[in-house]
Amino acid sequence: MPLSRPGQAARRLAVVALLLAGAVGCGDAGGLEGAGATPTAEAPARLWPELTPASSPAFEIGEVNTEVVKGVKVPGDDIRRVDPVSIVRAEIDGNPGDYDGAKAPYRDTKREMADCAKGPGHGKCPVLRPYYRDLTGDGHDDLTLGFPLLPGRTTAVRVYTVEKHRLVQVMGWEDALSGVELAGRSLVIRSPSEVAGYEYRLQWTWDRDQRAMLLTHDEMLRTGPRKHSRHPSASSSTGSPAGSQTGSPAGSTTSSAAGSMTGSAAGSAAGSASGSPAASPPVSPSASGG
Repeated sequence: MPLSRPGQAARRLAVVALLLAGAVGCGDAGGLEGAGATPTAEAPARLWPELTPASSPAFEIGEVNTEVVKGVKVPGDDIRRVDPVSIVRAEIDGNPGDYDGAKAPYRDTKREMADCAKGPGHGKCPVLRPYYRDLTGDGHDDLTLGFPLLPGRTTAVRVYTVEKHRLVQVMGWEDALSGVELAGRSLVIRSPSEVAGYEYRLQWTWDRDQRAMLLTHDEMLRTGPRKHSRHPSASSSTGSPAGSQTGSPAGSTTSSAAGSMTGSAAGSAAGSASGSPAASPPVSPSASGG
């Protein structure tokens, strides 16, 4: 006689119990295991609380770097209809001390602009492929543009938007580049570091109050292989580079735009603030565009 539903349920439970007992007897292959001791969380320790907080910056870094591009029209307020070559020419014309003459630091950039008749990326034209994405959140594309500053090894990176029918530069930076990315509404630039096994990672994000792309993250990231010591140090130090601040992703340091910049960032800050580029082999952004 077949078992009733309660009887079938009881038999299933008995079989499951036997299987579990057998699994315990053979060793638990999928059970939870302890991860070992975890470090104790520590609250931040405030240093020198007796110091009076500063009310103004010690250095003029130029966090908000915007300017109207003179002489360049925006047909129908559509930034895609603006010729990228004309934008770079306008910057060159506006900074003759950087581009004109045999002793100008970026003289070769101006010379090779003569090969831009067919547009960016053709021949020796130094203007790199333009990338379009809405970085300001207004529903319209913005333009990310780059061009090498020759004969040096740095590259100028610019972001433009359209405001009141005018083309406006809302971000400018010059550095040696190892990579450029568009991530959401942010622009990320990776640059080599003089510290072996590390690189700089700088991120600009649109700020609607300042109407500009602000440097919101300035990090030094580990890129090389991690070397393990057989004998752990007795020190509780995390091994971050001297003078950096912890609190960013593992193996990195970070600061905000209003704070200080690391190594190469500070090195080219003066050029960025003044509008004069600094100069690298052309590296195209890795984000999709066009």
